This record gives sequence, structure tokens and C-alpha cells, in this order.
Amino acid sequence: MSLTKEDALSKARKDLAKRLNVEESSIKEKSTDDVDFPDMALGAGTEDEMSGQMLTRGWRIRLDSSGKTFEYRADKNQVRLFNFRGKNYKL
Repeated sequence: MSLTKEDALSKARKDLAKRLNVEESSIKEKSTDDVDFPDMALGAGTEDEMSGQMLTRGWRIRLDSSGKTFEYRADKNQVRLFNFRGKNYKL
């Protein structure tokens, strides 16, 4: 099943609320932009992951919680958390 921009945003918001142990309603959308990422891992590869090197169309999702910004990257197939406490995560 293919993800829409709204599906990706919802999945990111739920994931961040769980990671920060806060109510989902406290997570605010800062921006969601269309982006061409440098690879199939959306420029957010995980440790020891190999990724196809081709431009991949997707979305950069920025969420805010308590004044801090968190970045998710998504396309129609996946959602990834970018540089959270020094690591990338594939949801």
C-alpha cells in the first residue's frame, strides 16, 4: 500500500509522540515540503544499510515539540526519522 503525504505525516507524528512520551496532540507540524532525496534511503540511511543511489521524490516533514524541531523523511514507501539523537531510524 502506498503512503500519501497525510499518511506519512500521521505516522511521523505518532512515532515522535511515542519516542518523547508525550501526547500526540502536543506535536505540531512545522512544515511538510516536497523534496528530491539523493538516494532510496532518503538521505537517512541506518547503520550498515545499503541504498540504491538514485534521486527519490518524497517529503521532508518537520515537527515541533516543546520548542524543538524534529525531521522525518518520507516517500510513498517509507517513513524515516532523521538524525534523532545522532541516529537515523526507519519506521
